[in-house]
Amino acid sequence: MSGTVLVLGGRSEIGVALAGRLVADGRATTVVLAARRADTLGAEVAALGSARVGTVEFDADDLAGHEAVLDHVEREFGPPDVVVVAFGVLGDQQRAEVDADHALAVVHTDYAAQVGVLTRVAARMRARGRGEIVVFSSIAGWRVRRANYVYGSAKAGLDGFATGLADALRGSGVHLTLVRPGFVIGRMTADSGLSPAPLSSTPAQVADAVADGLAKRRDVVWVPGRLRLLAAVMRVLPAPIWRRMPR
Repeated sequence: MSGTVLVLGGRSEIGVALAGRLVADGRATTVVLAARRADTLGAEVAALGSARVGTVEFDADDLAGHEAVLDHVEREFGPPDVVVVAFGVLGDQQRAEVDADHALAVVHTDYAAQVGVLTRVAARMRARGRGEIVVFSSIAGWRVRRANYVYGSAKAGLDGFATGLADALRGSGVHLTLVRPGFVIGRMTADSGLSPAPLSSTPAQVADAVADGLAKRRDVVWVPGRLRLLAAVMRVLPAPIWRRMPR
């Protein structure tokens, strides 16, 4: 792996930390941060130190605009070797239960927009015969909980889509790494007023685990690794108990 890393969701703490790790390890030389209000990404650019960093305007919810963004990135920086799909929203579960528009907005960003951009990215990489894609699922999508079922259902759909896409890419020279983190102690969860859960991680810890997984071409990365055992237990808990599980 060498060359350009494109982070779709350029404000993502995990996405920026992962790009920084790849640069520090000598596996990337250029980072492109794609986000809304790209001219305000100064802190993220500074966090990447001496790396060559470019910024691109990108609205994940504008599905029709995805193709033009990818065209722009290729013209300005060359085809990306690694694409990290790191955008998403948590949403407000209580609001989503009574506000259909809000529920649909969460699902649109966390599932539909991801399907759209992943399909386009995969097609371009498949045509070149090489590339790495990183997709962030969540423990919330492993078995959807009543406490956050709108967000969890979107992640469950994304997890299934990414798993199928990874299988479809086998033999093409393109590899997809699916990441299943638990609770991440970062800006997004802090802004939502959520308290850390057991087996929580920081963005830096997630980035380290994903960078190691990419180096080993792992198909799935659980963060932390012990979360895989908890996930096995989650699958078999009786429904009356599962219904009362917190977020």
